[in-house]
Amino acid sequence: MEISANAALIIIDVQQGFDDSTYWGTRNNREAEPNIAKLVEHWQATGRPIVMVTHASAHPESPLNPAHPGHALKPFLGSVEPALRISKTVNSSFYGTPDLDSWLNETGIEQVVLCGIQTNMCVETTARMAGNLGYQTVVALDACHTFDLAGPDGTTLTADELSRATATNLHGGGFAAILATNDLL
Repeated sequence: MEISANAALIIIDVQQGFDDSTYWGTRNNREAEPNIAKLVEHWQATGRPIVMVTHASAHPESPLNPAHPGHALKPFLGSVEPALRISKTVNSSFYGTPDLDSWLNETGIEQVVLCGIQTNMCVETTARMAGNLGYQTVVALDACHTFDLAGPDGTTLTADELSRATATNLHGGGFAAILATNDLL
């Protein structure tokens, strides 16, 4: 798949609060952050736009609450100057401020590449909406991670199982192409 010259890299919720394993539990893919860094380096070197999304949880106990130090971006992203910063309180980056869809339309961007945290939550929700809105959507699956999650029957799916389910949902549903970081570069 060819990545367009103005494809936006959308980095979703790569915040320090996700390092709190006592809150989130067991995570997968320890290579997510190094792969995100590779994507950022490539996007900066090629002059493509970067969108930085952060989750501002309304729950006071959440590590992602703006009053908590965990709301901050992970340090490796500290020097990134994005073309757009979005703050959101729900899963989809398209329901944040400022409006992502308007900005993409105004700048003529038709292709988005997504990475970040959590694979099966904010990344998948953003990818589904991007696909529904008509954007050519790519998810760099190895530049994402998530956490084990219990279902309504008490069965816990591992983070790896959830990531595979996300890849299947997005690919099989026609929402997004699923690629590895090195394939994108």
